[in-house]
Amino acid sequence: MKQHIENLVQQAIKQLQAMGELSEIPAYVQVEAAKDKQHGDFASNIALILAKSAQKKPREVAERILQVLPASPKLQKVEIAGPGFINFFLVPNAMSDVVNQILSQKEQFGRCKIGREKRVLVEFLSSNPTGPLHVGHGRHAAYGTVVCNLLDEVGFKTFREYYVNDAGRQMDILAASVWLRYLALCGENIEFPANAYRGEYVIDIAKTIHDLHQDHFRVSAKQVFADLPPDEPQGGDKEIYIDAVIERARKLLGDKYQIIFDLSLENIMVDIRNDMKEFGVHYDNWFSERQLVATDVVDRMLLKLKESGHVYERDGALWFSSTSFGDVKDRVLVRANGIRTYFTNDISYHLDKFERGNDLAITIMGSDHHGYTARIKAAIEALGINPERLLHMLVQFVTLYRGGVQAQMSTRGGNFVTLRELRNEVGNDVARYFYVMRKSEQHMDFDLDLAKAQSNENPVYYIQYAYARICSVFKQLAERQLQFDEANGLKHLDLLTEPQERELLNTLSRYPEMIINAALHYEPHQLTHYLRDLAADFHAYYNSHQFIVEDVGLRDARMALVMAVRQVLLNGFNLLGISAPESM
Repeated sequence: MKQHIENLVQQAIKQLQAMGELSEIPAYVQVEAAKDKQHGDFASNIALILAKSAQKKPREVAERILQVLPASPKLQKVEIAGPGFINFFLVPNAMSDVVNQILSQKEQFGRCKIGREKRVLVEFLSSNPTGPLHVGHGRHAAYGTVVCNLLDEVGFKTFREYYVNDAGRQMDILAASVWLRYLALCGENIEFPANAYRGEYVIDIAKTIHDLHQDHFRVSAKQVFADLPPDEPQGGDKEIYIDAVIERARKLLGDKYQIIFDLSLENIMVDIRNDMKEFGVHYDNWFSERQLVATDVVDRMLLKLKESGHVYERDGALWFSSTSFGDVKDRVLVRANGIRTYFTNDISYHLDKFERGNDLAITIMGSDHHGYTARIKAAIEALGINPERLLHMLVQFVTLYRGGVQAQMSTRGGNFVTLRELRNEVGNDVARYFYVMRKSEQHMDFDLDLAKAQSNENPVYYIQYAYARICSVFKQLAERQLQFDEANGLKHLDLLTEPQERELLNTLSRYPEMIINAALHYEPHQLTHYLRDLAADFHAYYNSHQFIVEDVGLRDARMALVMAVRQVLLNGFNLLGISAPESM
């Protein structure tokens, strides 16, 4: 209906332009559902937008639009309000066509081809494989998945990728941490470094290695710690100390070090993959940084930057002149010791994304990485790629509360609540919904007490209860040995004249537009808010009217309406990745 009104207004504007009264036609006519039904069903501010170019008062422009507005059997009347708003009042049964659309299109309702099958690579979560996923990671996983689902729904072709940072210093710290725990299991007296990974999972990995290899990797603690610089508790630098421990591990273990490294990585990655599978998160590719480095893409990237004149040498290091592209300072690509920076590999990875034929690359990352986006975009532009093809979506932190008390989380210190623990406590449905029910850039307080509540205060319970209630209505119909005649219901939709019915029809008609807006703005919370509104409208309807009435025409019409509500709820549930319970 909204699109129908937009088309009518566009036709009127084109006619006024042909008559010489308007010099330009806007690309988009804004028509919104009226907040106050006294002002109609829909309203538009188009006259206020056109007034300046038309050199007329907004109300005069509105009057001319109404004078040439094409007639429509779906409009009861059109009025001008305030300084020039145009309010549209629908005939009582104008909105009922949406029921027919929903019941005929079913899961296709809300889908469109606005994306024109453009290829979009979405990289999300990409947590360093140094420990189990915690509750903060869950927000990235849920947000990335639903963004992909929405983009697919409107005609894009998404490719979902996890970038495994398996070649950096953090992985060396993990390997050293596991090896030290392994030595302790071998009976060595180990004083654990301040900057090592301390979680119980590190001990579990060490136990697995010890069970498989016994004392194969054992050396004496005296050899490990001899002549190392002091650690932080003894007045030393914890970063220098852990690097010294890593070097000592490499020296003492030789080729065996890589075995410890690989076994540590494998254990973590198996856990992450299982976590994602259980959480209903699918990836098309798990992209390894180590495999990237093993190809020639990094060398080719550096050569391109050199040939384009965007790199220079200083103090023995190779620098990228990112300030030429708006960055706050230039960035090191290759250190004086010949070691490439993480930034260099990351540029190469982003170049590879576009070399694979993607039209758009979306990276979903933590809000603490906001300063990183400018330098990546600068590098992409220097490589001759339009930086607008690279989008960074920031996801804020999650704070977990239980009984009003905040839970502390630190991966390095081993004090955190894992995503698996959260899912076991509240379930996948609640976790998925809660993670995306606010804007991604907003900080999130995850209230465990609310998440587990079986009440209308819990939004997941509230919307799933609406679905279950509709299922119960059809069960009641069968128990009374009555049949629902869909064709008869569609024929009598004009009987749906109650305020709650009109409100439901209006909300149902907003679904396709909401999906487009949510997808193009990468905002899954629009979907959760919509489902909450739809559930509220249904519950109000359920509490005010009987559906199984004597009048067969009215009964079938109402059953058709609630069946449409159930279908739209189901479509929304599928996009969010939550279940649709038939009873609660």
